[in-house]
Amino acid sequence: MEVDHKEKAACMNAGCSAVSWETMDGKHLWGRNFDFNRLAKGTNVFFIPAKTPYQICPEEEPTGKGDRERKTIYGIIGIGVSLSLDCPIFYEGMNEEGLMGGQLYYREFADFSRKTNEERTPVAPPLLVTYLLATCRDVGEVAREMKENIQLAMQPIFGSVPPLHWMFTDKQGRSIVIESRKEGLFLYEDAMGVLTNSPGYDWHCTNLLNYMHIRDEDYGKRVINSHVLNPCFSGSGALGLPGDCSSPSRFVRLAFLKEFMQKGRNEEEGVAGLFHMMGHVSFPAGLVKVGQIGEITEIEEGLVPYDYTVYTAVMCAESLSFYWTTYENQQIRCVDMRTLLQDRRKREFPLKEKAEFCRLS
Repeated sequence: MEVDHKEKAACMNAGCSAVSWETMDGKHLWGRNFDFNRLAKGTNVFFIPAKTPYQICPEEEPTGKGDRERKTIYGIIGIGVSLSLDCPIFYEGMNEEGLMGGQLYYREFADFSRKTNEERTPVAPPLLVTYLLATCRDVGEVAREMKENIQLAMQPIFGSVPPLHWMFTDKQGRSIVIESRKEGLFLYEDAMGVLTNSPGYDWHCTNLLNYMHIRDEDYGKRVINSHVLNPCFSGSGALGLPGDCSSPSRFVRLAFLKEFMQKGRNEEEGVAGLFHMMGHVSFPAGLVKVGQIGEITEIEEGLVPYDYTVYTAVMCAESLSFYWTTYENQQIRCVDMRTLLQDRRKREFPLKEKAEFCRLS
């Protein structure tokens, strides 16, 4: 089990991109890419109903002994890693009230409290997504929990404390970014609905000043030293838009894609469009080489020497539909949480990484 735990801890260190969006008929969507070079054994799509026990700050390996335990107020659907207990650790997800969000890697900047505050509830960083989706109806309640009740604790899970920051969106279209650094806790309550990895959210927003010239309209004819330059290709309005896989570049691309991409008229068109948007910030296997892979164990047979977009998840706050694709299988799959809420049993759905093709002949 020790190797298994180490693998699960490593998968919490994945890079990512996330964005909120909405459709022309008022549907609110949230999507994310999960970028890493592996996927922990036991990672799947999970649904848990209300009143499911869950952990917030285990004092030791999660055996069920000595853990601080709560029960969920709301049902949750999302992708996470299964433990021996009732509730998985969610990387991202959505609850039955339409609150959506997830965790993203925040290397070199994340810092959490080492002191105990008896007036606050200690939450281990990888368990914050589960806690907030289990407890909060909307972004306003997320902000209140973070300001008044929660202490992000330097509590190891599987032997490490992954550096994380978070983004949440609700069905009113409000977004919040949560970052904990040495200087303290930072909440960006009027967030623009875009998040990638390090540096922090405020740095990324300031960096957009370097790309103020980008627009959706081509630049026209210019005369330079009496020489007439006539445009001979389309897309010149986006010249200079960065195309690499770095976190700053992905943030810039998502910010302008969200601004200019045509919104879907309904949920189906919006979801399809959001998958296209996330494709513009995805990692193809082979483009981002991992410098130090480490020991490859039996459990890590699927490990590759490249970071790549392991999966993409998209969800809708109004319909409570959860969509996903994997790197190997680009067919969009969907689970309707409204149906699961009627049954109120814990459910697990495989990611089904094997490719599926629609053969017409």
